[in-house]
Amino acid sequence: VQLQASGGGLVQPGGSLRLSCSASGFTLDDDYAIGWFRQAPGRGREAVICIGASSDGSTYTAESVKGRFTISRDNDKNMVYLEMNSLKFEDTAVYYCAAALEGDYNELWRVNSYDYWGQGTLVTVSS
Repeated sequence: VQLQASGGGLVQPGGSLRLSCSASGFTLDDDYAIGWFRQAPGRGREAVICIGASSDGSTYTAESVKGRFTISRDNDKNMVYLEMNSLKFEDTAVYYCAAALEGDYNELWRVNSYDYWGQGTLVTVSS
């Protein structure tokens, strides 16, 4: 069971980037909550945007990314995406994807709600 995040890189302020998260060893379908988290240097890991399993329909979006970031999933490809627009300096961080089976998580924004984690991909916003 593995998640792998990719797509990070260097981008200028105001730019866009799409992160991908691929799942292997299990079917990452609507039975799973999925989330993107990030960790900036010297800070703790924080939830960016998450969606619950289809059975509960819950969502979470950090105030700092509302209107700029979008999460999506492609169950046929076993993939999850994070579309990031209007990037700011403060979005610089290592981004992680995470998944949790329905019934195994509580609040979506909690790090300990998730059982499966990708290795992280670095996003640097700089001019």
